[in-house]
This record gives sequence, C-alpha cells and structure tokens, in this order.
Amino acid sequence: MLLPIIVTAFVAIAVTAVLGFALIPWLRKLKFGQTILDIGPIWHKKDKQGTPTMGGIMFIIGTIAAVTVGMIFLGINGQLGYDEVAQQNLFKLIAAVAAAFFFGFIGFLDDFIKVKKKQNEGLTPMQKIILQVLVIAAYFTAKYLCGDTSTIIKFPFLGEPDLHFFYYIIMGLAMLYIVNAVNLNDGIDGLCGSVTFVYCIVFAIISAMLGYAGFTVLSVATAGGCLGFLIWNWHPAKVFMGDTGSMFLGGIVVTLGIGLHVEVLMVIAAAVYIWEALTVLIQTTYFKITHGKRLFKMTPIHHSFEMRGWKEVKIVIVFSLIGAVFGAAAILLVQGL
Repeated sequence: MLLPIIVTAFVAIAVTAVLGFALIPWLRKLKFGQTILDIGPIWHKKDKQGTPTMGGIMFIIGTIAAVTVGMIFLGINGQLGYDEVAQQNLFKLIAAVAAAFFFGFIGFLDDFIKVKKKQNEGLTPMQKIILQVLVIAAYFTAKYLCGDTSTIIKFPFLGEPDLHFFYYIIMGLAMLYIVNAVNLNDGIDGLCGSVTFVYCIVFAIISAMLGYAGFTVLSVATAGGCLGFLIWNWHPAKVFMGDTGSMFLGGIVVTLGIGLHVEVLMVIAAAVYIWEALTVLIQTTYFKITHGKRLFKMTPIHHSFEMRGWKEVKIVIVFSLIGAVFGAAAILLVQGL
C-alpha cells in the first residue's frame, strides 16, 4: 500500500505545482483577476485586487490525475480486489470524485461570471443552492445505484441509529452546509488549502484504518494537490483558488465522510469549516435582531482575527492546528465505530 500512496502524493504535488507555471500567466493574460469587496478588510483591496483567480483548476487536475495513477498502482499491486464489495467501493470513489468535480464546476461558473463582469457577484445564492442540491441528489442516487443503500449513522461508542429516508435529508443539508463552509474558509492566502490539507491527512489515516484503499488514495491525492497549490497560494499569494477550487475541496470533504459512512467523524474533523460558517450565521442573525449591531468585528471569523492585528500566516497556522486537534479526536474515535 505504501508505494501507491507515495506515487499518488508525488503526482498530485508535481502536477499541481507545475501547472502553476502555465496557468497563472494565462489567467493574467485573460485578466481573470479577483475583485475585492469594499466591505472587506481595506488592505485586501490594495494587496489582492487583480490577483489571478480560478487557480483551483490546478489542483483539480492534479488530484484527478493522482487518483487515476494511484488506483492503477493499486490494481497492479493486486490491492483493489474483484468481488462485489471492491466494485462497490470503486463506484463510490468515482461518485465522490464526480460530485467534487461538479461542485467545482458550479464554482467555476460563479468565478467566470465574476471576472467577466469585473465584480464580486457571480451566481445568485439561490442559483448556487439549486445547482448544489442537484449535485447532492445525483451523488446520493449514484451511491444507491451502486449498492450503498445504508441509511445508518454511526455514533462512536453510542450506537448506530437507522434514519431511513431522513438520512438523505439530514446528510443532504450537512453536505450543503459544509461545502459552502469550505468556500467561506477561503478568505486569506493559504488558509483553505492548509486547513483542507490537514483534513485530508486525517481522512487518509481514517480510511486506511477502515481498510478503504481507494478513499485513502483520494485523501492523499487531495492533500498533495493542496500542498502543490500552496507553493503558489502561500502569503503573498500569486494566485487564488476561487470558488472553482474551494467548492471542489468542499465536495471532497463531504464525500470522504459520507462515502466512508463516518458522518460523525466528518463533522468533528470539519470543525474549522463549521465554525467559520457558524460565525457568519450568528453575525447575520445578531445584526438583524439588534438592528445593525455586530457581535464580531467581521465574519467569517478569520477576518475578525485579521482586524485584531493577526498576520495572515499566523491565522493559517493557528486554524490548521485547530483542525489537526479535532482531526486527531476523529481518528481516536474510529475505534468506537
């Protein structure tokens, strides 16, 4: 298993990093630069306005290429298997990658509209939700058709209630929330890529512990893609991932957890994303109730830390460490499944 993992990581990092040499100048040539809102931190408009966006294309290609190579190596090593369970796991992996890709495509549409109109408004919120719900529905349909009909949620050490039809409603809403939470996490240089790198390393360990080789490859490939992208996205960023990249990563985050049927562990490991989105919901609600007052200096919460004087690199490191702590908790709870 070690060789396929090493090859997968190498391909993901190399393909993503090398693509930067071609894609970033091309995005500049097309003038596909980021438009910064006036309501954001004022220094962002000065430092980040016009930085090429849609760089997520780099690690989308890198991740998919690495998964393909990694699965080929697993097959060569005889680690895929040919029984019904192995085939089901393969189809679930394909469904996960496809769902992430289409989430990324929604983000691409959003980014494309923004850069063409030279504004920070792309698809409307309702258009995004409708498209995301369609991807979620297609994902659950694909899982069901490939034989994964389980509607059980495993609570470590507590039990395994069967939610029946309500499973799809609850998990569908969870997917919708977390995908958009990952999108909100992409607000400063290197943050989303670093937090997601940690999350994927956690899930590489979890999937390996549970014996899911394909999902281990997917986790490592995405982690490698994030690492290759951080070469270009670390502060000061030469390119942003855009909604193209953050929504693809959001798709990976949710399909890893749901594909492995470790939904509770997914929520624990995704604590940073969930926290970020929750601060936005709290701020919005508080603003309406108090008729204009704010509970936080700015949301998502990473901007609040910025406005308190934290440097971007410090925020990235602290948020990644928080993700690692919750990820470690999720790994420890695997034994209770």
